[in-house]
Amino acid sequence: MKEPRFRHLDQEKWQEVRAQKHGDRRVAVREKWLEFSDRCLALYARWDPGMIVHKHGHNSDHVIFVLEGEVMCGDVLCTAGMHITLDQGAALGPLVAGPEGVVLFEVMMGDPRSWPADPEGFGRLLEERGVELLPNPPIELPDWLEDTRS
Repeated sequence: MKEPRFRHLDQEKWQEVRAQKHGDRRVAVREKWLEFSDRCLALYARWDPGMIVHKHGHNSDHVIFVLEGEVMCGDVLCTAGMHITLDQGAALGPLVAGPEGVVLFEVMMGDPRSWPADPEGFGRLLEERGVELLPNPPIELPDWLEDTRS
């Protein structure tokens, strides 16, 4: 018989998943994975101020809820309380964290791996803002999932 699973945010460790240099300042995206199976990824994310993530989609349906701060999603300013739904195959971005950063709760129902939607546009945006991509930090993925971040 299936049973509920309980995880408390305070008991989970931070995983740094992306990093950049903004002048002299290093910025990152950090996540706590509350559920990570082949059926669902639920995460709590904290983005440093100004963090930029490329326009991308996931291999599953994806829900994002803004808990604190703000993030530009393409041309849409998403503030605390904003709910975003992306059906599998939909892309969002680029995403730019606001001046105080942003805190998100996200759920992906299925394969959470992502794919880039506009690499050339992302390259131009980084160049315009003087942002240097740093190598993706190593992360602890489940054995069944290959790291395909780009």
